[in-house]
Amino acid sequence: MSLVRKTPRTDPKEVTASYCAKHPSGRSGKRWLSPFSVPKTDPMKRELITKLAATLEKLVHKETATGTEFWLARDLQKVLGYVRWSAFEKVIQKAMMSCELAGNVADDHFLPVDKIEELAASKPVTSRRVNDFALTRYACYLIAQNANSAKEAVAFAQTYFALQTRRQEMIESRLADQERVDARKKLSQSEKVLSGLIYEHVESEAGFRRIRTKGDQALFGGVTTRQMKRRLRTPKGRALADFLPTITIKAKDFANEITNFSIRRDYLHTEAQITREHIKNNRSIRKLLGRRKIKPEGLPSAEDVKKVERRLLVEQRTFLQEARLSDARHSEFPGKQQLAFDTGTEKVKGRNGKVATKPK
Repeated sequence: MSLVRKTPRTDPKEVTASYCAKHPSGRSGKRWLSPFSVPKTDPMKRELITKLAATLEKLVHKETATGTEFWLARDLQKVLGYVRWSAFEKVIQKAMMSCELAGNVADDHFLPVDKIEELAASKPVTSRRVNDFALTRYACYLIAQNANSAKEAVAFAQTYFALQTRRQEMIESRLADQERVDARKKLSQSEKVLSGLIYEHVESEAGFRRIRTKGDQALFGGVTTRQMKRRLRTPKGRALADFLPTITIKAKDFANEITNFSIRRDYLHTEAQITREHIKNNRSIRKLLGRRKIKPEGLPSAEDVKKVERRLLVEQRTFLQEARLSDARHSEFPGKQQLAFDTGTEKVKGRNGKVATKPK
């Protein structure tokens, strides 16, 4: 069964505002309790939090085909402390309304399913088919927000799913950034190959710039590279590709790869021949994008890819440092741990004073 077709963006400010509205006791003067803060808890409370977190983790199911995570509403009903399904179903309906009001399609996150439930009270044991919902993480978050927050389990679930949803968005955002950085590097490589082939066949360094400009003009529907730079407010001296969205970067790279292949296969040895080939390839890719109603020249500019790359490197170093600190905290002697392997040999000192190894 297919569960997720898109993941909504959850604004942490909205989550915080909603949380504070339902938790007025969290306010104290100018200080207020955010679901993203880590409050001090007593041992009993901490034990309950640990138990609820473990329970919610156990309830996660995975779709066989895609590996998409989902929860079942009747499982969530028990954790949130609702005895009657009819009462919990009203909460689900409110959550679905909230989903639609947020501009999302409820069917993408609340999928009706049938479930076989055994009636242990009857003898012999019989089963019946009951209605249920397969829920995305976002759906669980909305249900928690619309449930009775006076219940401790509901209050915990509100924060738990808010953080889980935010974490998922951060992962997706990081993957998208990495994809764009990789695409830009790939484009640089294909441009380098194209430049080399043009110089080899045409023996003109300026020929590459002219051919690339003609290709860009074909891809952007007649808009020149200089005009595109003005549209996207590209800083002087910077490449246009550094501010293009991922799909446009990949389109340019694909056109380059086709041109590179054609130059080698058809032995295109004049600038006019290569220019015609490159224009034709870019027009073909523009036509393909047009079938999906994508106009490359109409897409907004993206963040400077060099800044994105630097941010990813900083985050990577931070993750590594945190991992080392975590390992150190869990070690009795930080930094002095060593794995010992039995090599089956031992070191002995010979008559000449040299150390040698021999089998044990």
